[in-house]
Amino acid sequence: MAATHTPPARRRLTWLGLAPFFLFALFFIFLPSASLFVDSFRSPEGHFTLEHLGGLLQPPIPGSYALSIGVSAFTAVVGGLLGSLMAYALTAGNLPRWLRPLTLTFAGVASNFAGVPLAFAFISTLGRTGFVTALFQDLLGIDLYDAGFNLYSFLGLSVTYLYFQFPLMLLVMVPAIEGLKRSWREAAESLGATPTQYWMRVGIPILLPSLLGTVLLLFGNAFGAYATAYALTGGRLNLITIQIGAQIRGDVLRNPNLGYAMALGMVAIMAVTLLGYSWLQRLSERWLKDTR
Repeated sequence: MAATHTPPARRRLTWLGLAPFFLFALFFIFLPSASLFVDSFRSPEGHFTLEHLGGLLQPPIPGSYALSIGVSAFTAVVGGLLGSLMAYALTAGNLPRWLRPLTLTFAGVASNFAGVPLAFAFISTLGRTGFVTALFQDLLGIDLYDAGFNLYSFLGLSVTYLYFQFPLMLLVMVPAIEGLKRSWREAAESLGATPTQYWMRVGIPILLPSLLGTVLLLFGNAFGAYATAYALTGGRLNLITIQIGAQIRGDVLRNPNLGYAMALGMVAIMAVTLLGYSWLQRLSERWLKDTR
């Protein structure tokens, strides 16, 4: 059969359809990243300098990076575990049919609910005078804050981030689990494998690249968050995003070029995260393609 060729006019229209994406990437990704790179090596007088990169090693900046990485890693792992278990329950748990669309709808809303509204919702719920805090005090006689809980701490911020972390994991893992072929389970059962053996030796190894890739996605999702943390803690937790805001927009700590260097460090960490995610996704797709 002779190969068909796309007419040049139609090919040009196809590229024209991609133009908005390339323009968006150019103006909101590549140009800002290039500006960060240049300004990180520029002094206030406009001269080349390495002073700002050296400043990344001065306190409290390394601690801010460590705190942001810690919060992001903790919420990515916990959110990944909760989301994976929920995805398994929805796809293979024999739950009522009406529960699946309801849960996925909630997950779609919750995964995009962040910023100041999310911070206000948690302050109203788990703040010192929040609804749940008062409920524990009145009904159980337990003061959550005397017991050690603090919404404005590492744990409190992590709980807040989990509100949008595990729904995102759920949305990504449901299609992945549904992609497991029924014939694989049937073949394992015909060979005498128990459900536990099937998941440990077949299901989880196949899903592992998707699981790890989505955990990396959750890490990047939390690492770049700013508005939620700032509105919730008011700057009491020195996350790197809050430190950058203080350097660029602050009155006392104002040093925009140092802020650009800090943002460049964030870009480097995010780039490594995205490369790892892309590699794991390609690995997962290649494995599934080879088993068809």
